[in-house]
Amino acid sequence: MKEEQPIINIAVIAHVDAGKSTLVDALLNQSGVFRDNQEVVDCIMDSNDLERERGITIYSKNCSIMHDNIKINIVDTPGHADFSSEVERILKTVDTVILLVDSSEGPMPQTRFVLNKSLEQGLRPILFINKIDKKDQRAEEVVDMVFDLFVELKANDEQLDFPILYGVAKQGIAKYDMDDDSTDLTPLFETIVKHVGIPEDMSLEPLQMQVSTLGYDDYIGRLGIGRIDKGTIHTGDNLEVCKRDGSFKRVKIGQIFVYRGLSRVEVKEAKAGDIVVVSGIPDIMIGETIGEVDQVQPMELIEIEEPTLSMNFLVNTSPFAGKTGKFVTTRHIKARLEKELEVNVGMTVEPLEGTTEGYRVSGRGELHLSILLENMRREGYEVAVSKPEVIMHRDEKGRKLEPVESVIINVPDEYSGTVISKLNVRKGNMVSMSAEEGWTKLEYLVPTRGLLGYQSEFINDTHGEGTLVRRFDSFEPYFGEIPQRQNGVLISGVTGETMAYSLFNLSDRGTMMVGAGTPVYEGMIIGINNRSDDMVVNPIKNKKLTNTRSSGADEALKLIDPKVFTLEEALEFINDDELVEITPTDIRIRKKILSELDRRRDRRN
Repeated sequence: MKEEQPIINIAVIAHVDAGKSTLVDALLNQSGVFRDNQEVVDCIMDSNDLERERGITIYSKNCSIMHDNIKINIVDTPGHADFSSEVERILKTVDTVILLVDSSEGPMPQTRFVLNKSLEQGLRPILFINKIDKKDQRAEEVVDMVFDLFVELKANDEQLDFPILYGVAKQGIAKYDMDDDSTDLTPLFETIVKHVGIPEDMSLEPLQMQVSTLGYDDYIGRLGIGRIDKGTIHTGDNLEVCKRDGSFKRVKIGQIFVYRGLSRVEVKEAKAGDIVVVSGIPDIMIGETIGEVDQVQPMELIEIEEPTLSMNFLVNTSPFAGKTGKFVTTRHIKARLEKELEVNVGMTVEPLEGTTEGYRVSGRGELHLSILLENMRREGYEVAVSKPEVIMHRDEKGRKLEPVESVIINVPDEYSGTVISKLNVRKGNMVSMSAEEGWTKLEYLVPTRGLLGYQSEFINDTHGEGTLVRRFDSFEPYFGEIPQRQNGVLISGVTGETMAYSLFNLSDRGTMMVGAGTPVYEGMIIGINNRSDDMVVNPIKNKKLTNTRSSGADEALKLIDPKVFTLEEALEFINDDELVEITPTDIRIRKKILSELDRRRDRRN
């Protein structure tokens, strides 16, 4: 009889840019996943274009490697707080986590969040100090910092006794000591196996599997992804699911997939310990337990975090609608949002009251929603979206509550005063402040409303040198009014193509957002006014031609480069009476009411 293959499940947790995806690449390379002649991309686990461009992991993904006949499933987890609910679910499926820390930066605020969740789950982390080849590495000091962090997060004695490895993920090297002459990741493989131990074989027990992530396939529908805690699952099994509301439902398993290398491979059966993908349960939800009929042992339900922000997704009604997008109707937008709901559990969609032209979409934060919009845009959708709004709650006494975020900021000393005054205006409360070696570290509690639109301002105020990390903290009583954008806008009063002559003359009035030769329409915002009021302008007027010539009159006009907004910046910038128009080729900002006459009427009413 074939000997059972032991399975170990691990997750890699790290701050953005600490080298997490690079380490996973190296593990895959050294376990022989790739053929000798196969072309391999960097950050192979960041399979989505957006993930590659931004250098962040958005969706958690799985792969597996073999080491000494032990199958090791690796789960890549998002490091950004907007995807925190995904992190918690993933950690329920693993035996240990590798905590990856940069040898000069030390543990970063985002690492703290995921690490805390790991310790709460009772996991015993392995510490991997990465980038020890850096000139400014301070590995020994960083180890002490991590130890202090574990103590602060109330780690138990077992968790405090963590194994430590040093290495350079980019070169695929791990060492037990800084001066070892190791040339590969063998020490890491050995540490994982020794630290976790060979798990007990539970494949003959009654089946128990909890769904921790959802997938979707255009051909086979919704997929449930999770770890088999006990038992064995076969294709065609008649089983029972314990639903989120406590009821039970009979189901029949369709196909079963497991991970081999980077591929998802269909199998006839899968055993305890493995992470599997199952089809055939169209309404499966996160946290539900699959088991044998009449003997399901429900596992503790996984909490799905509630959305904190919402925005309206509307049909694009601008004069340029449909010029570059393939999907422009309400029907198209509805179908795309329904598809997103199949896998994106942190999101809700509801029809807008009083109109059939759009939907209210709620999510975990600006990044969560802007990534959906960026994906839709790349798929050929056109949509207009409103300013993000914070979702308020009511407590039992009927008081209004709003979401508050914990914000950790590191800035050079000379910018700290500006940052403090800006956060105070935005109703932030300082929790702590410390300074060392020319840098100030600030910890704040700020209402989510106060942080809308602050990111780009923060980058400008700190000349791109500051770092700001935020995560949801709690719901607190309403903080009162928070000032909006200080500047008004320049609005085109006509439709046509912009002229350099007009833009040159308007540049005294404010900062332009369009260059010469750009098509504009009435009601489109083309610049930021230096003053606080909005101004309607004519950007398509050209110079009158006359018979008289003065010296220098015809010299070429030199225009300052226009300010180009990214999608997130545009969403942060707009006010309540404005929309961002998103098409596959352009991001424009416009007034909700395009005609100046109609806007005046609206103001009077």
